[in-house]
Amino acid sequence: MQPPVDLIRLARTLGDPNLGCCVLAEGNVSARIEEATLWVKASGHEMAEIGASGFVALNLAGVLSLLEGGPESPAEVRRMLDNCRANPRARERPSTESFMHAYLLQLPGVRFVAHTHPDSLLSLACLPSAEEFAKRRLFPDEVVFCGRESVFVPYADPGIALAREIRPRVEEYRNARGAAPKTIWLQNHGLITLGATAKEALAATLMSEKAARSPFGRAPNRRARALAHRVGGRRDRDLAG
Repeated sequence: MQPPVDLIRLARTLGDPNLGCCVLAEGNVSARIEEATLWVKASGHEMAEIGASGFVALNLAGVLSLLEGGPESPAEVRRMLDNCRANPRARERPSTESFMHAYLLQLPGVRFVAHTHPDSLLSLACLPSAEEFAKRRLFPDEVVFCGRESVFVPYADPGIALAREIRPRVEEYRNARGAAPKTIWLQNHGLITLGATAKEALAATLMSEKAARSPFGRAPNRRARALAHRVGGRRDRDLAG
């Protein structure tokens, strides 16, 4: 059993130092191709140079059960997460972020998830006004590829605590919008993007970072709000060349 080629390519692309999305072993990606299994980056691997051996397959139901009512001590969480490996003989240890990946990958229409720390976006995510930036839109392609607004999650330690902060906020978004978000901002941490394909997760990351490079244009205005409402329901191919 091997990880999807598209997942490996996604990791390598996002790990490219020239993009400014990840350095060293930062970031992680995941995919759900088979219904019962997710593939996630293993701990300690640099995405820029990752290969098939840098991923580990996990039992989706097992990880989700830990999220529902698992142990609290870091050591016990790690031990039980390791026990969720689809191959008990696998040597690689799954990322501590596997919990949020498992939750997001079971949402309708989501097959790929990318978590990065983009330079410009992270600068905004560390500001007191970060949540306001997360919910604003500047131009049509940002709405198309990143959604009408991003879910904003207050800071929580990476791992099961973060996954438990993400879940209620994503569910609130789904109840309001009728679909999963395309982008999630993590306060003082980074970005998560979701997609039906690796291409969608990548596009949402790149477009989010492009928009974040224009912070001084993010003052509230009626045109931006109207843009999000008018463009938000259109399909990618209706607007993108």
